[in-house]
Formats: sequence, C-alpha cells, structure tokens
Amino acid sequence: MSAPHETIVALATAPAASGVGIVRVSGMLAGTIAREFLGTEPTPRHAHFCAFPDRAGTAIDRGLLLWFAAPHSYTGEDVLELHAHGSPIVLRRLVDRTVELGARAARPGEFSERAFLNGKLDLIQAEAIADLIASGSEVAARAALRSLEGEFSAQVKSLTEAVVRVRTWIEAAIDFPEEEIDFLATPQLHADLADLVERANALLAAARVGVRLNDNLHVVIVGRPNAGKSSVLNALARSDRAIVTEVPGTTRDPLRETIELDGVALTLIDTAGLHDSVERIEQEGMRRARCELARADLALLISDDKQAEADLALLADLPANAARMVVHNKIDLSDNQARRVEIGGRVDLWLSAKTGNGVNLLRTELRKLAAGEEAADGAFSARARHVEAIERARDHVVAARDALKDQAAGELAAADLRQAQQALGEVTGEFTSDDLLGRIFSSFCIGK
Repeated sequence: MSAPHETIVALATAPAASGVGIVRVSGMLAGTIAREFLGTEPTPRHAHFCAFPDRAGTAIDRGLLLWFAAPHSYTGEDVLELHAHGSPIVLRRLVDRTVELGARAARPGEFSERAFLNGKLDLIQAEAIADLIASGSEVAARAALRSLEGEFSAQVKSLTEAVVRVRTWIEAAIDFPEEEIDFLATPQLHADLADLVERANALLAAARVGVRLNDNLHVVIVGRPNAGKSSVLNALARSDRAIVTEVPGTTRDPLRETIELDGVALTLIDTAGLHDSVERIEQEGMRRARCELARADLALLISDDKQAEADLALLADLPANAARMVVHNKIDLSDNQARRVEIGGRVDLWLSAKTGNGVNLLRTELRKLAAGEEAADGAFSARARHVEAIERARDHVVAARDALKDQAAGELAAADLRQAQQALGEVTGEFTSDDLLGRIFSSFCIGK
C-alpha cells in the first residue's frame, strides 16, 4: 500500500510517435519540485513553458510544466506533470532529477491506487483504466470507458441500496415483534426480494459480457481430419494463417489467431483432428486439442457436410463446460444451402469455407456470442472477480428469499442480505483487503 507522505514519480506515458513524453509526480513534495523547475510558484491548472534544470542549473530540456493542487487532481494529492521531448534519455534524466529532489520511483499502478485510496475513483473505475489501456478491440475500449465513467459502479451501487432497503425492513420487523402487523409476511417484501434476485441476475449477465470483452471469447475449433478446420480459421481471419492441404493430420500443434468481428475481438484455436490413431505425434496433437477444449468458451465442431452424421458423434466427447456450435462445411460439394438452424438449443450452420458462401452467418453468430446483444449499447468492462462477487451476492439474496418463506427465519434472511451487501461492496472496493488491492494494482503499468 502507498505511504501518503511519500512523493512518487514515473513516466506517465512512454515516448510516443508525437515525440512527447510525460513525467508525473504525486505527493507532498510535488510543489517543492515544481518550484525547483519553474523558479517560482506555479499557477494551478496552467501550462507553464520553462526549462527543466539539473542540479548544476543546466537545462535538461524545455517543455510544459502543469501543476494540479490537491484535492483537484487525478490522485487527490498535489500532482506535477512535466511534458518534455520524447527522448528516453531526456525523460530518464527528468525522473532522476525528481528523485534527487525527494521523490521515489512509483510502483506499477501506484498513481491509480492513490486515486482509489483518496476517494477519486472506486475500484471498478481504477480497474477500468487498466482495461482501457489493454483493450484489444473497439467494443472493449468503449466498454472500459463506460466503466471508467461510472456506469458499472452506478448499477452495483443501485443494487446495493435496494439490498439495504430490504434488509432494513426485515431487521426493523425483527426488532419490533410485538407489533400486530406481521411485516415479514407482507406481499410487498416478497415482491421486493424477487425483484432483487432478478436485478442481481441481470447485473451478473452484464458482468459476464464485460469479462468476455476483456478476455476475448476463446473458440476452440475441433473436428475430424480434413473436415476443413483450418480452412474455416483462414476464412474467419481473411488470411492464409493455417496451412491447408489434403493430407490428413496437417495440423499438429494448436494454432492461435485473434480476430476482430465488427469491433469485437475473439481468439480462435485451430487443433489437430480427432480420430483413432496409433501415431505418437498425432496422439500428442489430440491430447493438446483436448487440453484446449477444457479451457474453451465455445467448442466449434467442424463437420464435412457429407459425413455429418458420423462427425456429430464427436459431440459426446466435448466438455460440458463449453458452449457448442456445429459448422457443416463443404456445402459446395454436398449441394446444400447456406443456413442457420437451432437444434435442441444448439446452433448449426451450413457453409463453405472454400467459396465463402455462408461464412458471414458464422461471423454474425460468433460476434453475438463474444459480445452479446448488449455490446452495441451499454456494455461495460468487468473482471472475473466482479462476476464471482456478484454471484455470491445473488446467491445470498436467493437464500434470503427462500428463508422468508418460513416467517420465523427473519434473522437468517437479514444475515444473508448483510452478506450480499458485503459481496457487492467488494466489487466497488468498499470492503476490500489490502492483499487484494496489492494484486489488482500490481497488474497496472507504471505511471498509472
């Protein structure tokens, strides 16, 4: 954790194509360092053009000095920014000079950590900064920005407030049992609990979409040899990324390719064909394919349309944890039509990777799975820890609802709602251990 009396410094941005780099300083000595460089008292939120002298008074560089007085700054502390030419040598000398003047090098994520500790950001917004920097697609970047602007936080806080209202009602009824009216049997209370469950499930579904946007949907392509797995990957990637031949077993090691579909990123993993083989190399390739399947979000089974009935037998070997989709490939040879059909909750598509007929159906389906319908308007970025905490909150709300079916179990319902409130508080950082904060902010880049 940060020590509030320490002054920290880091390169806020690396040298960019514009030729400009920024050195950021935060803490009690930021004002002293600003006066040392400027030679006078800086004006808050005003760009000063000046020389940046070293210890001997020789200019290291000339650039802009910006000063932000606490609490009106990113971290909530006194903050100094030095905008200089983007030479790594110049920027390193500026950092070294601030260290001579009393600052220390910042840890990864320490600026955002201080912003969180000083109440400038909640934990969701702080994490969204790292998500925005790391976003791999347009939709992911927009979702991270929504979280940074507080959209996800607002939904969590709104649900928390609703949980507190119901909890207050139940605890008041417990505290005044002599009242003639049995408040625990009031239909409105049960309706409010049912509404809490519905809202928690909706927030959970949105958070899961946010995780997929951050981490990319992992699609593992499986099937028998020569079903056209590599051809499907190439058609989706719009490049000859995988080697395609008529020789069975061409693909041995899993091949990964990240693609973007209308602003949504997903990761495709092409794998060795699944079949009976005594060859050790092919057996190892199939073992690796099954390892990839165990981590898959979606198992994309590629079938030769002329052998579809035999290929569909592979569905029984696919892991239950992953969603499934079947692509009937090579319709140019079977004279079938490109189409989409839902079969028992599973989507089947008919297409030809060779001619491109029907490939857009697959693109549309994968984008829908990767981003959900929410991605176009309203999706926000989220992380696995958010999903886990919201799941716990939802489960406690469900337990509270079920406990109140027995009117004597008001204390149990109140206890569950208290735990639900705490789980939601973990999402925004209201209830968070120092160890968790350390893990979260250590994943940030230096200067953020």
